[in-house]
Amino acid sequence: MPRMLDVSNEVRAEIGDEEADRLLAGDSAPGGYDCTSCRTPGDPEQERTSTVLFVGDETAVLAFAHSTCLPSQVVQVTEEQLQSAARSISGYATAPAAPPQDAPYAQAAPYAQYAETAPAAPYQAAPHQSAAPYAVPEQAVLGVTSGLVLIAGELHPALVVEPTAPVARPGSLGPGDDFLPLLIEQGFMPVTELSTAPAVLHGWSVLLAVGQLHAVLQPNPNGGQPVAWWQAHQPLQVTEGWRAAANKHQQVLLFAAPVGSIGRQPREDLLRDALDRAAANGRLVTAALPLAGL
Repeated sequence: MPRMLDVSNEVRAEIGDEEADRLLAGDSAPGGYDCTSCRTPGDPEQERTSTVLFVGDETAVLAFAHSTCLPSQVVQVTEEQLQSAARSISGYATAPAAPPQDAPYAQAAPYAQYAETAPAAPYQAAPHQSAAPYAVPEQAVLGVTSGLVLIAGELHPALVVEPTAPVARPGSLGPGDDFLPLLIEQGFMPVTELSTAPAVLHGWSVLLAVGQLHAVLQPNPNGGQPVAWWQAHQPLQVTEGWRAAANKHQQVLLFAAPVGSIGRQPREDLLRDALDRAAANGRLVTAALPLAGL
């Protein structure tokens, strides 16, 4: 039976025609896999399957996903993120032919299939933080918390972002906080109440791999692959319900507020209350971000 495998031109350009043809012929594709997005089993002989190539600085990992979850694409990640994911791999696909020597991962480890790791932690795992992308006097970091938010009677997966200090505009030496204006300039919209889901902000995306949150990606100002706006020091565990909602909607709602607006809330209902207060006070922006750069 022919395999229902999608290899995009972008992935083919990275792995080479020979390896792409081997995948399509079934010589190096898995008989079954765990979807790198929703972590449920898939079978390329029974359902359309996407090849997703995660590329780090020195390593490349070829993962597989239901085509209904992710399209075939190349995703740039940091080497640390890729190595962390690779350590959780429980099974390997057949090693492909060596890529061309001018490829960016000519010395990469064998391609491998992502597999399920530990079960998701309970809601409100401690927010992971990384350096903010803007120049800040106190070197603020971004705290990111995952949770489900009820809007118009439907649960949506959400990420809530709040810096630990005021965020200044690059080049500014003043004490002001430009966190929200900078995001509004990128396409995020101010919101005064959480009554409807926000519009999709194309070019931005949320990177999920092995069912864990790895990064929020933004357009590369120099063109090419998206770059990390925020990335987790360690992959952030999310709940099964959060993953299910993300795969249902194929997007994640991102809410951002200035320092001191949200705080660390121990429950989702308290988090929602904090979001409502921030919105009512004009201190909240939001956008819907597609999964993994859709």
